[in-house]
Amino acid sequence: MNTTQATRPAGAAASIGDKMRQAFAVGKVRWGMLALVFFATTLNYIDRAALGVMQPVLAKAMNWTAQDYANINFWFQVGYAIGFAVQGRFIDIVGVRRAFALAVLLWSIAAAAHGVAASAAGFMVCRFFLGLTEAANYPACVKTTRSWFPAGERAMATGIFNAGTNVGAMLTPMMLPFILGTWGWQAAFYSIGALGAVWLVFWLRKYHNPDVHPGVSQQERDYIQQGVEPAPARVPYSQILRMRGTWAFALAFAVTAPVFWFYLYWLPPFLNQQYSLGISVSQMGIPLIVIYLTADFGSVGGGALSSFMIGRGMPAVRARLLSMLICATCITSIIFAAGASSLWMAVAAISLAIGAHQAWTANIWSLVMDYTPRHMVGSVFGFGGMIGSLGGMFMTQLVGYVLTATNNNYSVLFLMIPCTYFVALTWLYFMAPRGMAGQAGAAESA
Repeated sequence: MNTTQATRPAGAAASIGDKMRQAFAVGKVRWGMLALVFFATTLNYIDRAALGVMQPVLAKAMNWTAQDYANINFWFQVGYAIGFAVQGRFIDIVGVRRAFALAVLLWSIAAAAHGVAASAAGFMVCRFFLGLTEAANYPACVKTTRSWFPAGERAMATGIFNAGTNVGAMLTPMMLPFILGTWGWQAAFYSIGALGAVWLVFWLRKYHNPDVHPGVSQQERDYIQQGVEPAPARVPYSQILRMRGTWAFALAFAVTAPVFWFYLYWLPPFLNQQYSLGISVSQMGIPLIVIYLTADFGSVGGGALSSFMIGRGMPAVRARLLSMLICATCITSIIFAAGASSLWMAVAAISLAIGAHQAWTANIWSLVMDYTPRHMVGSVFGFGGMIGSLGGMFMTQLVGYVLTATNNNYSVLFLMIPCTYFVALTWLYFMAPRGMAGQAGAAESA
């Protein structure tokens, strides 16, 4: 395989289908590793989405107010912010295999512990520890993708593992009504915790880094490592904080990542309030399934879009930014959701916006992988995730305040959401390094 093929996997004029066929032709082990992080992300979001789906039941059982619910989510974000900074660095130092296994074990215990909570305060404690441990998911997934995929496949791979967020959000309203009706809400949390233990067995048996994996062929290993820089000595955290690319990603992520938290936590209450839905597969479940299924298409399609542009010869960073501009334009559809005349009109507006958000996410994560050396990517992503979680903490409190002050009127919130993406895109356009050389130079000049 020549260098051009490694950089542009299917040639300039090939279709996305041709690219996928050639990608599988050089080996399939990396796609198995991707499946592992996809299922981890699915479990991660089942844990998170469960609270939003069960909110009406839990609020009634424990007399929660809208502010109580906002505070419970706030403490998740506190733990998540701390966890992101710690976990990203820990993964770079210890290695993704051991660090991720420990994180999933601890977050499964934290998820099950919700079943013994009996008050809003108890849920705040459980959500804090869940956030602290679940923060490992995305630094681990991004590092896995960075390690196992060449640049031309990263956005596609990122879109696929990030689709696990939507699969988790879809599965939750499908399985919870049965568990709630049969065994109660406590059993729902115990069941969710048990799923993590099942995943952990597969991870420990199957995952290894590409340079030591017993099942990967030399052809696939060479394909993965084309153009990959050798890992130098460990970089001090102070140097990571001086890199321009770290702040390019962190601040853009801080203003856009909280939007998905808003959807995850407040979308079920919004639909329930506006259209008097109950907690059942037929009423609440089907609209959420449609929304998150669309988000899955957006996640994979957004990654495929920039990968296609790269295959046509466009530089990677430029392809990501152009794709993100298209996504930001589509996200404006959310403005029409609050005043929609019917449930399915609201679902259509939300579906387009959340699908475009997931496409945006696939590209911003691929962007940071494009310009960040492999040995730093966990730390850079972890720091950016921490800043994003701080933005999520602010978003959670803002949502609680706005809904309390406006008697649960979502219009203002839906109007604010599209603005955040254009602000973030402008910041990225001027600040994102155009390659690893630019990242290193920015660090040296800082």
